[in-house]
Amino acid sequence: MSPPPRPTPPADSRGTRAALIFALTAERLSIHYEHGQWLTEAQGASFIADWLRRSERALPLADRRQLSARSDGLARQIAGSLSREAGLYTTHEMMEALDPNYDSELARSMMDECARLLDAE
Repeated sequence: MSPPPRPTPPADSRGTRAALIFALTAERLSIHYEHGQWLTEAQGASFIADWLRRSERALPLADRRQLSARSDGLARQIAGSLSREAGLYTTHEMMEALDPNYDSELARSMMDECARLLDAE
């Protein structure tokens, strides 16, 4: 018998906000490496709204834009500091880590960085 499902944390919890930065950073990097483009802040905020809507949660637009801006800065920092090959690997690991059953030391360190970004507010 499997354990009962854990309740979904509120959208404005620290963990959820860090996870949103992480997921959006992975998405931004994926689009950058596949298409050579960067999402705008508004596009990132829309991604966040869509993800939260799936679990019947929401954040105000100002909060979504702030998370979007933080993920943009992190994604550009990663892309600017790694070779293309290393950036593709990092992106792959982050995208895989969106599955809660996937364990990756690199993804855990990136999630820690996302939490640090929130703490710097």
